[in-house]
Amino acid sequence: MIGKLAAAAFAFGGGLVCACAAMAGDPAAANTGAAAEVATVPAMTSPPGPPAATSDPEAWRFQAATYGWLMSVSGSTTSHGQTVDTNASFIDLMQKSDSLIGFMAYLEADKGPVGVYADFVFTKMGFTTSQAAYRNPIAGLKLSATANAALTMQMFIMEVGGVYELARWNGSSGNATTLEAVGGFRYWNVNLVGTFDALITADTTRFNLSRSGGFALADSGTTQWVDPLVGLRLRHQLAPNQMITVRGDIGGFNLANSLSWQAIAVYSYDWQFTGYQIAALLGFRALGVNYNTGSGATAFGLNEVFYGPVIGATVRF
Repeated sequence: MIGKLAAAAFAFGGGLVCACAAMAGDPAAANTGAAAEVATVPAMTSPPGPPAATSDPEAWRFQAATYGWLMSVSGSTTSHGQTVDTNASFIDLMQKSDSLIGFMAYLEADKGPVGVYADFVFTKMGFTTSQAAYRNPIAGLKLSATANAALTMQMFIMEVGGVYELARWNGSSGNATTLEAVGGFRYWNVNLVGTFDALITADTTRFNLSRSGGFALADSGTTQWVDPLVGLRLRHQLAPNQMITVRGDIGGFNLANSLSWQAIAVYSYDWQFTGYQIAALLGFRALGVNYNTGSGATAFGLNEVFYGPVIGATVRF
């Protein structure tokens, strides 16, 4: 007890001595006391701050695009066993079709070397008798020249899949080339309606054709199927704001009476803004399909190549 009182008295006395020395003008003693006091403060008043934030080198990257595909068509279709050859350019369809509409969109999200994407195409096209030829006419039945369209094709295509970076080559001046593997599925939803001028002598029931006024209709209803697909995508950065993308894939593999293929080449030019980019797109796309099912009056077939320029805009962030 006596020792504790002595220590307290010594500490108190030392404080008084420093205070008195300071009042008396002894800077050495005053500094000694101040240093002892300051040394005890940081532990209570200056806790260590949080570590500095670092940017994520593999942050998510997103892009959304809307585009127009100026589609030309070449091939043939079959509905209720009635085969019609088609050959029409986008200009022909635009000038002569009363049924030309379309909507296309593309979405992609990437993180590091891996990405996922979705592509949507919806179109409705009407072919006149100058763009469509009836391959196997029967007595009293011919493609209509008086209807709005001798053949109407409505088609929805949805493609979903993933990409994976296989290799990357960095060049001088910021140029870079990336090779990616592509894999996924392509969903088709197609409706074909052939419109024929049906004379009294035509036996439309034999071919399961319906009648509407003076027309006989070969309406396929909705036919849908899914093609697996694999392919490659090559992207080359020409400059910080210019890129060329080339892609090819093959699908179906005749697993469900279907074989499809696709080839795309697109040039993009970017404008950089705070936090995002806007890019203009210009390119060419070709998509081929060969799908057949059923026989006789129930036969359905889509053996077409859709091709033409692509123009659009995309936002990247």
